[in-house]
Amino acid sequence: MLKHRNDGSCKSNGFYTYRALINAAKSFNGFDTTGNTDQRKREVAAFLAQTSHETTGGWASAPDGPYSWGYCFIAERNNPGTFCTSPGWPCASGKQYYGRGPIQITHNYNYGQAGKAMGVDLINNPDLGATDATISFKTAIWFWMTPQSNKPSSHNVITGRWSPSAADNAENRVPGYGVITNIINGGLECNRGTDTRVQDRIGFYKSEVAIQWDFGMPESEVMSFQLLDMFGYSDPLYASLDIVPTQDNCTFMQGR
Repeated sequence: MLKHRNDGSCKSNGFYTYRALINAAKSFNGFDTTGNTDQRKREVAAFLAQTSHETTGGWASAPDGPYSWGYCFIAERNNPGTFCTSPGWPCASGKQYYGRGPIQITHNYNYGQAGKAMGVDLINNPDLGATDATISFKTAIWFWMTPQSNKPSSHNVITGRWSPSAADNAENRVPGYGVITNIINGGLECNRGTDTRVQDRIGFYKSEVAIQWDFGMPESEVMSFQLLDMFGYSDPLYASLDIVPTQDNCTFMQGR
């Protein structure tokens, strides 16, 4: 798991440590402590899979396979923008709010809300998400644990604490890993047919994390991975790997 995170070719070499993750997790009640042992393992598996995709340095023919290269990067690459998009959280002069850390938290409003929850001024010091490993993990766990606009928290979805509405149940929209993908980046990755980014998230969950952690993942969820390229509904709020979809529309509101 995360075999190459300290590879010399990875920008994150030496940054993401087990100790930093544990220290960050202590600040969030319920993270990896909700439910029985299998439920806790399932949450960690999903968290590591999603964050491995966000920070991957893998490619199709990478040594040990593409899913051995999670946690290879710390900050967004390829000339990231400012992402000063909300007047509710005034941006600091000269600061940029591009993706940083395991979940690649983005936009000034997310930096502002995360910093407020953590007691850290991330509006004026966004680089802390890429220079302090514990704070970096905290931004990821904060996003994981916090409901986003019309979306449930990833934590509540994976631990079974999210209850679908009557409308969700009528369309068989039930909790599953696909909902988490939608929460994190549905606006960019959903409603696009087969998307390599979505497939990469699935690959990490299956190959790098979930399958290696033998905690009884339901066969229905394993088998339905192949359907994610089509999942969605007319006018949906949620999408899941645990259902058979009918239309290619899985758009959420903006994510990170």
